Amino acid sequence: MTGSHSLPRHGKRVFLRRLSSTDLDSFQSYRRDEEIGRYQGWEPWPDKEALTFIETMSTVDLLQPDTWCQVGIADRESGALIGDIGMCVRPQENEGEIGFSLIAQWQGRGLGSEAVRLGCDFLFEHATVGQIVCITDARNLASNRLLRRLGMDHVRTADAIFRGEPCQ
Repeated sequence: MTGSHSLPRHGKRVFLRRLSSTDLDSFQSYRRDEEIGRYQGWEPWPDKEALTFIETMSTVDLLQPDTWCQVGIADRESGALIGDIGMCVRPQENEGEIGFSLIAQWQGRGLGSEAVRLGCDFLFEHATVGQIVCITDARNLASNRLLRRLGMDHVRTADAIFRGEPCQ
C-alpha cells in the first residue's frame, strides 16, 4: 500500500502533507541553512531543481520499496511548511527509515517530535515494516535527544566520515 491517500495526517500542532509548489520559498529557506543541512544527506539546490523535486514529491506514490519519498511538515494553524520528513521502506530488512528537517525558528518546541511520531505511525500503518530506524550523526545532539524522547533505542555506533569530517 502506498499511503498516498492517507495524507494529510494531523497531530495537535503539526500535520504531514504533500509538498506543493507554493512551498518553494519555505523549503529553500531551511534547505539553504548551513546549520540545518550540516548533518543531512541532502545538499541545497537551485530553485529550479528544488521546484522539480517538490512537484515530483507532490504526486509520487509514497512508500515504494527502496525509494525515498518526502512529505511536508506543516503548522496546523497556518498550514505553512515548517520542515519535511523523508521516508524509505526496505522490505528485505523489514524496516522503514525516517529522516527529518525543521526550520530553525520552529525547533525546540516539540514539533519535530510530533512530526516524527506521525511519520512513524504512517509507516507502520501503510508499509510492511517491523521497525523504524533513523541514522544520525553522533554530533547531532538535538536529533539524538528527539529520537530518545520518542522511545527509540540507540542500537550501534559506527566510525564514519561525513562531508570530510569524522562523526564522533
